[in-house]
Amino acid sequence: MKKKDIEIFDVMSLRGPNMWTYRPVLEAWVDIGELEDFPSNTIPGFYERLSAWLPTLIEHRCSPGVRGGFLMRLKEGTWPGHILEHVTLELQNLAGMPGGFGKARETPIRGVYKVIVRAWHEEVTRAALFTARDLVMAAIEDRPFDVPAAVDNLRRLVDEHCLGPSTACIVDAADDRDIPSIRLSDGNLVQLGYGARQRRIWTAETDRTSAIGESISRDKDLTKSLLESCGVPVPEGRMVESAEDAWDAAEDIGVPVVVKPYDGNHGRGVFTNLMTREEVETAYAVAIEEGSGVIVERFVPGNEHRLLVVGGRVVAVAMGETASVVGDGKSTIDELIESQINSDPRRGSTEDHPLNRVRLDSAARLELKRQGYADGSAVPPEGRTVLIQRNGNVAFDVTDRVHPSVAAHASLAARVVGLDIAGVDLVAQDISRPLAEQRGAIVEVNAGPGLLMHIKPAEGEPRPVGRAIVDHLFPSRNDVEDDGRIPVVGITGTNGKTVVAKLVARLLQLSGKHTGLACSDGLFLDRRQVEKGGRGDRASWDAGHRILMNRAVEAAVFENDSGMILSQGLPYDRCQVGVVTNFGKPDHIGDFYVEDEDRMYNVLRTQVDVVLKTGVAVINAADARLVEMAELCDGDVIFFGLSADLPAIATHRAAGKRAVFVRDGKVVLATGNSETALTDVSAIPLTYAGRVAFQIENVLAAVATGWALGISNDLIRAGIVTFDVGQVDVPGRFTLFEHHGATVVVDDAHNAPALEALAAALDRFPSERRMLVFGAGVQRRDEDLIEQGKVIGATFDRVFLCEDQSVKRELPETEARALLKKGLYEGRRVTKIIDEGARRAAVEAALAQLVAGDLLVLQCDEGSTDSTVEQVHQWMGRAGRRA
Repeated sequence: MKKKDIEIFDVMSLRGPNMWTYRPVLEAWVDIGELEDFPSNTIPGFYERLSAWLPTLIEHRCSPGVRGGFLMRLKEGTWPGHILEHVTLELQNLAGMPGGFGKARETPIRGVYKVIVRAWHEEVTRAALFTARDLVMAAIEDRPFDVPAAVDNLRRLVDEHCLGPSTACIVDAADDRDIPSIRLSDGNLVQLGYGARQRRIWTAETDRTSAIGESISRDKDLTKSLLESCGVPVPEGRMVESAEDAWDAAEDIGVPVVVKPYDGNHGRGVFTNLMTREEVETAYAVAIEEGSGVIVERFVPGNEHRLLVVGGRVVAVAMGETASVVGDGKSTIDELIESQINSDPRRGSTEDHPLNRVRLDSAARLELKRQGYADGSAVPPEGRTVLIQRNGNVAFDVTDRVHPSVAAHASLAARVVGLDIAGVDLVAQDISRPLAEQRGAIVEVNAGPGLLMHIKPAEGEPRPVGRAIVDHLFPSRNDVEDDGRIPVVGITGTNGKTVVAKLVARLLQLSGKHTGLACSDGLFLDRRQVEKGGRGDRASWDAGHRILMNRAVEAAVFENDSGMILSQGLPYDRCQVGVVTNFGKPDHIGDFYVEDEDRMYNVLRTQVDVVLKTGVAVINAADARLVEMAELCDGDVIFFGLSADLPAIATHRAAGKRAVFVRDGKVVLATGNSETALTDVSAIPLTYAGRVAFQIENVLAAVATGWALGISNDLIRAGIVTFDVGQVDVPGRFTLFEHHGATVVVDDAHNAPALEALAAALDRFPSERRMLVFGAGVQRRDEDLIEQGKVIGATFDRVFLCEDQSVKRELPETEARALLKKGLYEGRRVTKIIDEGARRAAVEAALAQLVAGDLLVLQCDEGSTDSTVEQVHQWMGRAGRRA
């Protein structure tokens, strides 16, 4: 019995482009029960509670398209699914992530909705979704809800799971240049680009960052000696062995001096402007605990600066600050720090704060002691200024003030150490003057520098440091920006996808590219199968993603069926070529609440939506619904079809555009009125001398794809006339055997359109009797199974019904066979129906009944073609051949 509640009964993570949007989303299936009868305007106090808890909902424009639009809808009356969408997005926004895309859509089941929200990180968005559910229910039921605590929990998850700001700014800059990214770990290791064109970053380190350079940068003494040898100004100094040696060095150099760890970082254990033996020896004791050695060097007066060098160019500069308090005669130094310094809203411990909170560390306590104060409990007199930090946060942008010679010194320092990205620490009184005029010096060169000070400075203009790093990794050549992409081909449609995918992969291999292929048969690298198929949509998506992560892969081909798009999304963000083989009566209607052809159209159009502006959509011109997709493509379109007279092809050519078709038994490539004959259809083994029309269409789709990829006509011709020679490339996709006057065809038809295409092909193979072994396969609607039975009953004389144990079904096989029989009984040709059970036994029984003049079609298991093909080879008395 339904109740007034919101139940989230399934959540799918669509990790790539999907029917909703280009970006990853969570799709939640939500049952609102009796709340379907209670829109928001009928729930007393609901609007007031929700708007008070989340006042920032006023920024949601929603369908009215104006500020406050969602709250208008809330007052007028809307349903919990829609409310859940907006609250989830707002909670994400409050937790520090952009809200982004959201939708709520009804399903055919009353009270059940799909709620779709942008997923910046799956775990965080999932938590936001369920928190939103609890919040909305509390508002409905007039119960208290701790919104600040919920937001704090989500912020903790963001800090724990999402990219840090430095890495995120680089990834965002790559996205602005349309360079794809893949997160490779739970940390900040990210791949930019695909396959052989990829680069890797880890915060501000890249795969160009030298390991030797990093080691040198950690050794401060070695860094200084290398810089000094190249004429870079550095402070005089040396490594010391003891506190006594430290004072000896200070006397040699001349006070004031700096004492610091020679391999420390983040300023820990660094003491500046030391004047006395006691100060030097005290500093030594702290510095030695922070590193494995200590350096004493000349104190350089002035402000500390951090110069970010990327690819030999200074792209951002930040300056440090001193931190002081002024006594009031009543407050302690600790209290003054809190009231005069740490009260600044820019200070805090999170990445949203450009300045750190000031605390009395060992260096600060030494500074106080120098001024005559024992510790932070001292009370300075009114009006007395007390220096707390000589150099605090380096977070004040001064990029535009840097003198060219100073920038040149910093660039040289990074190059000498061997770092492509470096944070060069420099001390100078005035960054706009040459260092020599003020005895300024470079004091450190750091690998993996933080970028936050440049992204969110305390004062001054934020600098596009992420873009600088991306431009360094992907430089433009001849005014063309490098997008880090390899050729990616995506193939979808109702039938024929695997054949087209394998044939396109072969063409790419012939063109000299190491090619990855993910299709229903498995994962292939060139012609080597590295993983078997049939393991589900998640496994298929993961296999495709691994191709894009493989640094050896120079081109990639993906078969994308509707199930994977609906449950996972596409495994890539955009593609060079998107192919839609056919639509007809689409398969898998009824899955995922996709109940009609219009919704399935929106699923398959995803493949066209993601074609790059420089790419091409390859579309079957014989299908009017697919022709409509041409207008959705950002790039060009090549139509293919069995005839040049198809209206879409004729119109397309009249506009001077490209098409591939058959004329006078030849495959023809046409641009406008210009035509080039590629080869005779009869020379293409896959088509069996041109008798199998659906295979001809598959070849035309592959030819058009090869053309779109810029593969030469000679290579395309060589590819299609050598493909499937010996029936080894696509076994089980209309694989024909002849034995003792009988003909056997192994095919993987599992839906009515495929069966109709198969029936049309069989008309070109005369026979006295037709037989078929057939199983229902994965779960399909009752009407689909009945329709399959009708086609079979009108095509075959004898039918062996069997089980398909390669896939899972919700309903028993007996029910599926009953539905097939219902359609079969309407067929005018079938004379005998044999319910055989297991497929292997059914195949054996059918083969045993073959006589000369018979034609037997053996349907493969939906999850695998191998076993049926192998069984035929064994029946023919020879060992099976493998691709």
